[in-house]
Amino acid sequence: MQRFSAFALVKHALSGHQRWQPQWRDATPKPAYDAVIVGGGGHGLGAAYYLAKEHGLRNIAVLEKGWIGGGNTGRNTTIIRSNYLFDESAALYDHALKLWEGLSQDINYNVMFSQRGVLMLAHNVHDEQSFKRHIHANRLNGVDNEWLTPAQAKEFCPPLNISGNMRHPVLGAALQRRAGTARHDAVAWGYARAADALGVDIIQNCEVTAIHRDAFGHVTGVATSRGEIATRKIGVSAAGNSSVVMGMAGLRMPLESFPLQALVSEPIKPIFPCVVMSNTIHAYMSQSDKGELVIGAGTDAYTSYTQRGALHISAHTLEAICELFPDFRRMRMLRNWGGIVDVTPDRSPIIAKTPVPGLYVNCGWGTGGFKATPGAAHLFAWTIARDEPHTINAPFNLERFARGMLIDEAAAAAVAH
Repeated sequence: MQRFSAFALVKHALSGHQRWQPQWRDATPKPAYDAVIVGGGGHGLGAAYYLAKEHGLRNIAVLEKGWIGGGNTGRNTTIIRSNYLFDESAALYDHALKLWEGLSQDINYNVMFSQRGVLMLAHNVHDEQSFKRHIHANRLNGVDNEWLTPAQAKEFCPPLNISGNMRHPVLGAALQRRAGTARHDAVAWGYARAADALGVDIIQNCEVTAIHRDAFGHVTGVATSRGEIATRKIGVSAAGNSSVVMGMAGLRMPLESFPLQALVSEPIKPIFPCVVMSNTIHAYMSQSDKGELVIGAGTDAYTSYTQRGALHISAHTLEAICELFPDFRRMRMLRNWGGIVDVTPDRSPIIAKTPVPGLYVNCGWGTGGFKATPGAAHLFAWTIARDEPHTINAPFNLERFARGMLIDEAAAAAVAH
């Protein structure tokens, strides 16, 4: 694998940058693999990378029905944080955050991880009480989080409006300083490149159409748009389409899929130093390295497999942004888009073995999938390789819905972003 460095950049500049190698091979499917990952987003590519790097499996294929990073990995607002309420969630997301901190060095690819801080605004007494509860719970779990007064919040984020004549006045904010953002495309490309270097076949435009099982119920392979592939281990990491893929194996998943919208403004000079989120208003914003204001909304109210959403959702979000940040009222929006999020009843993910031997699933992340990318991939690889969960993802099993052992982050946070 070619290494990226200042020396390599200078060397290739002398040849007009014409000698760079492709980032990964355009692989042709083999008849059989030791493991197959369905889904070529950050979670699927990362799982293949960790399977090869840490568990010694090299004969692996990642099957993507479209192009690498064309799903939710490339359709999100890039926020990374770990300030979740429950012990299980805090452990899971902080595991991911710790991996984020060294990911660029690990895969030798700049994922542009920026720990600029995430500020979560409180607009009423309930918000204030809820966030302070989060702060105390986070500190008990070794996760950084602190309370800011309105004046301290404005000092941390100068464009924030804290005047008292707002519909949703700012009463304070919870701040996680280790949180921040990363470049979503770079995450997909970096994992793809690193996995390919370890021998993983990355196969694009290869849709899975069936999952085969033997007389004992064990998986034996998949049928795809590019032919039959035999395997004894299948890991499904297909985000909003997880229900469809798992249905091919006869499993009905506790999932609903909703559109989730985001939009970006015209680029401006650096002015917004952090990520700001408002759970009450369902709006959040940061500034990209290109200067665009990246704005996210809540999920649409209807289930759908479309990658677009209703206009009134974006309009409501922009109304809130204009109230919180009046300096941006004349900014023009350049484009908006949607992703398909898969949501469980308790708004927490599933990373687990399934009742079908040899079939594993990583799904149900709702709006929190991108922030968990390296952690989810790392734990999913462990589960596939060892046929048992890691202690961190053990609570996030399928059985919890039958046993009533829910991890209800939606009720805890009012929104799962």
